[in-house]
Amino acid sequence: MERIFAIGDIHGCFDMLEELLDMIPMDRRRDRLLFIGDYIDRGARSREVVDLIIDLKRRNKKVTCLMGNHEEMLMNYIDRPDEDSRTIFFQNGGRATATSYGYRGGKGDEIINVPQQHREFFKSLLPIYETEEYIFVHAGLRPKIEPSKQNRKDLLWIRNEFIHSSFDFGKTVVFGHTPFSYPFLEDHKIGIDTGAVYGGSLTCIELPSRVIYQV
Repeated sequence: MERIFAIGDIHGCFDMLEELLDMIPMDRRRDRLLFIGDYIDRGARSREVVDLIIDLKRRNKKVTCLMGNHEEMLMNYIDRPDEDSRTIFFQNGGRATATSYGYRGGKGDEIINVPQQHREFFKSLLPIYETEEYIFVHAGLRPKIEPSKQNRKDLLWIRNEFIHSSFDFGKTVVFGHTPFSYPFLEDHKIGIDTGAVYGGSLTCIELPSRVIYQV
């Protein structure tokens, strides 16, 4: 039986990610490693986090990576480097990411040095991933709308409308995006962003056992 090890929002916390990966008892031939998105921004070592995950994907086909709202903001800025996309990116912790890619101040082409391999990684990220028992998504789902018909903005940005809803999607929804002091565990919802970049923990949950690993 395939176990799933899902890791919450990393936000450039490279050392914590390395320590967490060393901790989890994953069988790389059988089990799946899943990242819930937000690899970058706010933390100082975003580029190294992306390098590490790309290497994991290269060595292990059973690594699944979801898109977070912070990756979307970066890609919007890369694809359309106007003042609006720049402002949104930098106001949401993007300066730390830009610095990790060599940015040293000023305006203009600070994001141009994102390597092609990294751009391809960001473009490959999935908005949602489903199994027979689980739905994995960065932020959550709009209640009363089936997963295949969800709006992309909700998948990446929704918070209270999803978290406080009692709507049952028929599967357990595993999400990040909204930080909790400890994993948010309900019968049909699991939140695994525990604020690593804000001084909290970086969390991994093993499924279906719901065993929690944290650093």
